[in-house]
Amino acid sequence: MNEGKSDISGWLVRRASWHAWAVLALVLCVPVVNVVRRSSDGGMDNAIVVRAARTWLDGGSPYADPHFLYLPGAVLAAVPQALLPLAVLRVLVPLAVTGLLAAGWGCALRIHGIAWRSRFAVLGLTGLALGFAPFGHLVTLGNWTVTAAVALPLGLLCAVRGRWVAAGVVIGAAIVLKPLLAPVALLFVFAREWRGLGSLVLVPAVVSGGAALLMPDPAGFVTRTLPFLLRGHDRFVRLYEASPGPVLARLGVPQGVATSIAFMAAGAGVWCAYRRWCRADPGPLRLVETAVTLMLSAFLVSRPSYDHYLLVVVPLLVAGVPLPGSVARSPWFWLALVPQVPGFSWPWLEPVTRRAFRDCLTLCVLAAAVAVRPELSLGRVGSRPALQAVPARPALRDDCPQR
Repeated sequence: MNEGKSDISGWLVRRASWHAWAVLALVLCVPVVNVVRRSSDGGMDNAIVVRAARTWLDGGSPYADPHFLYLPGAVLAAVPQALLPLAVLRVLVPLAVTGLLAAGWGCALRIHGIAWRSRFAVLGLTGLALGFAPFGHLVTLGNWTVTAAVALPLGLLCAVRGRWVAAGVVIGAAIVLKPLLAPVALLFVFAREWRGLGSLVLVPAVVSGGAALLMPDPAGFVTRTLPFLLRGHDRFVRLYEASPGPVLARLGVPQGVATSIAFMAAGAGVWCAYRRWCRADPGPLRLVETAVTLMLSAFLVSRPSYDHYLLVVVPLLVAGVPLPGSVARSPWFWLALVPQVPGFSWPWLEPVTRRAFRDCLTLCVLAAAVAVRPELSLGRVGSRPALQAVPARPALRDDCPQR
């Protein structure tokens, strides 16, 4: 980015002062301290994976717990934590989650050529930590969604630089830990990067297959976890799902109709992602917005789909604010995030069990804001052509059929 500009964008990309770094450190450390004080194991969701690893070490099946929804490779990855005392985990887990979220933000910035020492880098991460409730929720829960939150921007950074095989390895490794990024495989299909797609598929297939052979029930994920997911979980989990299917069902819409609506919305999102890819404008926005549209489309039908899943896509979009033409410059993007402002109380939605209604509103409005933008379909912002950052490597090739 050009630091010589005299407008606000030039000011944002200049180096941040130590005062800003001090504020950021305070904002990131306080939630960690709160988790250490209130939690005995570093987070409820992380404890589920660690408990599964301990069960496996004791000779049992990790999939005996219906709330363990990960591939077999996650069990082996959690073994080091299973060997640590709880006093260490309660400090290590929130620190690791916070550090990975910061690393994901740094990769998102580098996709657009923004320095991680800039004012925008510091202010953006401070804003996410203070003004975006899922950030604090993820640190509190210790959920392994954080692996996807850092892997997606890192993988896209590799792709922007032309290293699609490395991008596939990164995304595939994240799928081993949590299969949240599986929809990104369509991005490789759109780009016709078959070697990268092969590495994305091969890494989780080999690791998960090998890990499954070490389990007492190698097919446990297929015979126990998948039926649990397809049934829509238990009554407790369903209260926190943010995808339109379960939320509409809670409002009285027949389950079959609600599910059909969710699938139609997701299908429309995938089509919009393909159309976005086919508009081969220069710069990394094409890659980022296509990947984000695919992920949001998946979240619309995912079971489960929680508020902290938004951390996989929102930082990537916020990082594009300095670039004219980015989705984050749309007012609808910021309106979608209003329900996620911490401390903002909504009438009749105060109970935590009703938070899913707010999360669903954010998910749907955000998906629409990213997928449907008239000015983007024209490749223009207002009346002037959009100016976008050009990556250091050659621009991504246009693999779409001529229209």
